[in-house]
Amino acid sequence: MRKSLGRRIDGLAKWLLGFRIISAPAKVIANSSYAWSFVSRTDRIRANRLGDRLKEGDLPEHVSIIMDGNRRFAWGSNIGRDMGHHQGKEKLKEVMDWILDLGIPYLTVYALSTENMRERPEDELESLYDLYIAGLDEIAEDSRIHSRGVKVQAVGRLESLPSRVREAIDRAESRTADHSDFLFTVCLAYGGREEIIDAVREVAEDHAKGELALESIDSAQISARMYTADLPDPDLVIRTSGEERISNFLLWQIAYSELHFTDVHWPSFSKNDLYEALESYQSRRRRYGE
Repeated sequence: MRKSLGRRIDGLAKWLLGFRIISAPAKVIANSSYAWSFVSRTDRIRANRLGDRLKEGDLPEHVSIIMDGNRRFAWGSNIGRDMGHHQGKEKLKEVMDWILDLGIPYLTVYALSTENMRERPEDELESLYDLYIAGLDEIAEDSRIHSRGVKVQAVGRLESLPSRVREAIDRAESRTADHSDFLFTVCLAYGGREEIIDAVREVAEDHAKGELALESIDSAQISARMYTADLPDPDLVIRTSGEERISNFLLWQIAYSELHFTDVHWPSFSKNDLYEALESYQSRRRRYGE
């Protein structure tokens, strides 16, 4: 009903804006500081109310996010592609703060896929690598990361990354290795199919060595060899930018995850958007294949 009502209101608004007597003052009002102040205040009030409602229900233990839409955000905002990626990095810092404030212990994000590494232009990849290094070094020195006990890890086929990126990963992981209250996982050079292949290869090697009987090979053996073996499976997967697909992300682990898709590009992802995803999760009855 809310979606239907929203579409009707949108249709009425578009019809009214077709009249100059309406569109001219509406444009002035929309661009005024008073309008932005009103919208900002309204968003904060709504976020606070949503936050209060969320705390009354069961929150997911593990949230995973496919951070999509940096380039489309840049194109729509008339800024450079690299600036769009930079805005995406800054957004991740915000979202991590929101997750920490809610007390959700596991956050996993999809930052760079194996497909991206094959298909993106070399200059874009180099800019992304520099951005990852900057972000990882910021995390390694961030006082809140240490005060909140956040452990950082990167997973994927990390050997395919440039040495300077691997060194930044090592710095972030070593600086946070003793923390255990919260685990932040960033998927780099990652592909879900590749992860399953690597796990199956390990199983095959152990079987060939006589260390694993054929009849002992089951889902638990595969799970134990995943890059994310130290993580519970995601409860909620969020994808931004309007795409409704998984794109080779945590294929094994999300068999029973709840999925939430939002139209906003990742750099525009707000606290309200996160809270709406969590509220949607709380409204569902998890069936685990039943």
